[in-house]
Amino acid sequence: MKGRKIQKASFLQRYEGIWLIAPWIIGFLAFIAFPLGYSLFMSFHNVRITGTGITHDYVGFKYYSNLLFDDGGIFYDQLLPFLRQVLFMIPIIVIFSFMIAIILNQKFWGRGFFRAVFFLPVIFASGNIIERFLSQGQGQLGFLEQFSLATTLTDFLPAAWATPIVAVLNSFVLILWYSGVQILLFLAGRQTISASVYEAARIDGANPWEAFWKITLPAMMPFVLLNTVYTVVDLFTFPGNPIIASVNPTQYGPTSALIWVYFIIIMIFLALIFLLLGRGSRNPSSAK
Repeated sequence: MKGRKIQKASFLQRYEGIWLIAPWIIGFLAFIAFPLGYSLFMSFHNVRITGTGITHDYVGFKYYSNLLFDDGGIFYDQLLPFLRQVLFMIPIIVIFSFMIAIILNQKFWGRGFFRAVFFLPVIFASGNIIERFLSQGQGQLGFLEQFSLATTLTDFLPAAWATPIVAVLNSFVLILWYSGVQILLFLAGRQTISASVYEAARIDGANPWEAFWKITLPAMMPFVLLNTVYTVVDLFTFPGNPIIASVNPTQYGPTSALIWVYFIIIMIFLALIFLLLGRGSRNPSSAK
């Protein structure tokens, strides 16, 4: 009898993760799997709604070819500039949130107030509010116009790179508003590092700079990976996202192809992140 209980407990522990995500799996299969598969099916067909029902005329990879190879299309005019912009926004948000989390982890007067200040935009800045700010030209850095930095970047860089850089700078403050969740996660990660590790480092003669590179950063790598993934997903649903704005719900086939290309690009971004940061997050230096 005792052996059966031990075996049952071992079975439950082995598949504990599956039981925890079982509600999500059931919900995915019940509500998401079919629409997802049907959208892939529609991306290869010309879908028309007629009086007698829905017709599907197979067109192969026509919509994908038009999307990827036609000059002046969404891919070249909107998607590629947005991807270049994201390449700048991801490290800005992750590095900024990491630095702020390290500062907010220190003991100083009013620490709770400043933590709330950095997180409040996450609560109040909904998509409509962000869009209104962007449309009014808010969130820009004043010295850009004062010193004509945007013009300088345009003169010295190719237009393909100058445009996304200027777009990032023109909404720099609003971009930093999207750092609240990342700051919170970094704060939680920083508090997992025992203070005794830093005490031992000080006794060994390590200065704060050395402690950061040898203790803090290696121990925080799993949270760097987590926040980078979160930032990618968050930015690809950003209110100013030109791809989401380009979705036409009446053009089922072309829109489905656009969505699947967009999805594949997101997966490539995430795969590169796991490739670059995954090893460091799996084997962080011991900080306990």
